[in-house]
Amino acid sequence: MTVDETRSMPRVAVLLPCYNEEAAIAETIAGFRRALPEATIYVYDNNSRDGTVAVARAAGAVVRTERIQGKGAVVRRMFADVDADVYVMADGDATYDSASAPAMVARVLDEQLDMIVGTRVGEAAAAYRRGHRLGNSLLTGMLTRLFGRSFSDILSGYRVFSRRFVKSFPVLSVGFEIETEISVHALELKMPLGEVETPYYARPEGSVSKLSTYSDGWRILRTIATLYRIERPLWFFGGAGALLALLAMVLAAPLALTYAHTGLVPRLPTAVLVTGLMILAALCGFAGLILDTVVRGRREVRRLAYLAQPAPRRGAGDGA
Repeated sequence: MTVDETRSMPRVAVLLPCYNEEAAIAETIAGFRRALPEATIYVYDNNSRDGTVAVARAAGAVVRTERIQGKGAVVRRMFADVDADVYVMADGDATYDSASAPAMVARVLDEQLDMIVGTRVGEAAAAYRRGHRLGNSLLTGMLTRLFGRSFSDILSGYRVFSRRFVKSFPVLSVGFEIETEISVHALELKMPLGEVETPYYARPEGSVSKLSTYSDGWRILRTIATLYRIERPLWFFGGAGALLALLAMVLAAPLALTYAHTGLVPRLPTAVLVTGLMILAALCGFAGLILDTVVRGRREVRRLAYLAQPAPRRGAGDGA
């Protein structure tokens, strides 16, 4: 291979966030090295208490450490530190199919996509923990209803990104809700996206999942609600205002009838409550209008930051 050919090849980085994955990280690194021999494999350790760091170094990966606990914090550090043209992100637990990575990378480059999600197809009953498949389905459906479109598997940790996605994504999450934030960011900016079905395997013996079905599910649900409030403030606050106004009208109906017949308002506390509810409803409506204008401007800034990066393509390494 000539020097010019080497320079024209897109730089591929494999990003593996890890926490106590001594039993699986070597197998994960070996799988991605076979699938993507030209890629640089990065393992970001998140304060593991076992031999993850030593095993990863022995396997030939570039090992770095993120002290702030949580997968979101690790992803934020990886996206900030690593410089490449295409990024392959997976977990270090050997559950994702590394053999699918070359086709996913090729599709990002050939179709100039910004993200491909590896939609998990379970190869064994133990691949999905109890309740995770149902929870994933419910959250995916909720995201579709809130934002108009979604992915088949929004919680998949197996994704391939373009450089312009990675370098324009302001990571705010701390924990496992990071996948939800990534999905919403891509949908909001209307990026060119894709999905690929990939096998999903059970963890190797000795490897234990760090995901809590209920606590992490609640955090993901809370993240969706928060992102909806931030990204759709007119609907969020307008909906709250409409409910308050409806409640006020229900309470005011008997008062209006009494006043029409007698000319009196005998229940003054109820009248005061109705007035207060209508004021709150109006405030919610105006808050939604103002914040919608702010969000539109912020979205334009994010879009400009996204467009400042070149589109993914073959030959990206030559700077053309």
